[in-house]
Amino acid sequence: MRLIGNYINGNYKVKIFDDGTKIRETEANEFKAKFPECMDVKITNYCDMNCPMCHEGSTTEGKHGDLLNVNFINTLHQYTELALGGGNPLSHPQLIEFLKICRSKRIIVNMTVNQKHFMDEQKYIQFLIDHKLITSLGVSLTDVTDEFINTIQQYPNIVLHIINGMIKVEDLRKLYDKNIKVLILGYKQFRRGILNYQNDSKNIEMFKTELYNELENAINHLKVVSFDNLAIKQLEVKRLMSQDEWNEFYMGDDGKFTMYIDLVEQKYARSSISEKRYDLLDNIDNMFEIILNE
Repeated sequence: MRLIGNYINGNYKVKIFDDGTKIRETEANEFKAKFPECMDVKITNYCDMNCPMCHEGSTTEGKHGDLLNVNFINTLHQYTELALGGGNPLSHPQLIEFLKICRSKRIIVNMTVNQKHFMDEQKYIQFLIDHKLITSLGVSLTDVTDEFINTIQQYPNIVLHIINGMIKVEDLRKLYDKNIKVLILGYKQFRRGILNYQNDSKNIEMFKTELYNELENAINHLKVVSFDNLAIKQLEVKRLMSQDEWNEFYMGDDGKFTMYIDLVEQKYARSSISEKRYDLLDNIDNMFEIILNE
């Protein structure tokens, strides 16, 4: 592992390594942040996939956010991590210019794209990586094929995103023992995710149960398995860990170290499924303080 950044946030120190490892250290009894370590940032609501579970409700009518006239960007602390998404972030006409601004400020940018867009835009994605405009890439899994597996194995910092309830265990097992990193996301009953659940709840719940029962085996056969907080709750991940392991690996509740920003609507919130949202301010520390005090 190569250290790519370290900083002090509140009462603790943070080290970030090039394989995605993050280490927090403090002499206090708990970690108290003064600014967000990482943020989910929606930069566009345009997408041509029309995925039935999309909790952002993205469509081909969706608008792009203005990435070049956002004042709080100038107040971000070095090595803050941005997870850019959409919609399809690759479709945004200001993407490269925005990424160059982030690179100049030593902001760590990760981006999430759909599997189809990933396969279709290989040259573009390679350009972003070669020019150090993004550090890692999340790819939302839709279809486990040999071609796809062979392609992702060429990238050291790709993480497959899998939604609990939207993958069959037999497909998950196709990823085993292939040096693949996976992030499991909870199923979000939000926007299109509500209607999709109403239409297909039987299968979604069946797939959730299958994954629940398979989870320990999956952890043993995948290079890395991580979870968002919703998946941790839905899959009861804590049952598979000792208390010491939980204390070491759990990265904190939503809103304690993270937040969500929607640059399309110019709003921010605790998470992407929060109903309570606020107008953007000019300073990230002020926005985060409001999230902390909710």
